[in-house]
Amino acid sequence: MFSFEGFMRINLFLRNVYRVAYLNILWLIGTLAGLVVFGIGPASYAMAAYIDRWFRHGETPPVTRAFIAHFRAQFWRAAAMGWILTAVTLITVTNIFSAGDWLLQFANVIALVVVGIVTAYVFPVMAATDVRGIVRPITSALLIGVGSLQWTIVASATVAGTVWVLYAFAFPVLVLFGVGIPAAAVGFVTRIAFGRLAEEATPASPPRARGTATPRLHVARGTTE
Repeated sequence: MFSFEGFMRINLFLRNVYRVAYLNILWLIGTLAGLVVFGIGPASYAMAAYIDRWFRHGETPPVTRAFIAHFRAQFWRAAAMGWILTAVTLITVTNIFSAGDWLLQFANVIALVVVGIVTAYVFPVMAATDVRGIVRPITSALLIGVGSLQWTIVASATVAGTVWVLYAFAFPVLVLFGVGIPAAAVGFVTRIAFGRLAEEATPASPPRARGTATPRLHVARGTTE
């Protein structure tokens, strides 16, 4: 028989699964509310910001209210990031299928992998650090993805396997968790990466405001909303 602690662990697990599914639904609503073009960036930022606070700090505020607050927090900056990533992805994919030379195709495949890494980490970087602008978060996201390459590979393989199983045997569940699964996987990786950054920060250094950050990646504290 299960102990009381066992039932509590199961209950906590199911609540976390529900929270990921609900974030996925809110991401879909936010993306569609912005007619995709204006919604996919802010919705991705809002999901990344919530997961960052949840995984790194254990904060689980009301999902809807927190998601809307994050969605509005850096709307235009997140929207611009979404436009850039979408445009680069479309150009790279087009080059892969239109290029006549295999070497050029291979180069574009590598470029697509780089874009994928940046896409995975750039919104968590925007949500959790004091890195400002557009170019610097992209550079920081690439550095984190490459610097945590082993975890990036493990997370990618886990997500790919999970998505394949759900696609083959439980497609409706995939619709419910299609974005939440990779977002949660990235959250686990960034929890490790940002934890290391926080440990490496020197205690003697004075707090640095988000708006005056230097190029060094600095994990912000409690400033995602």
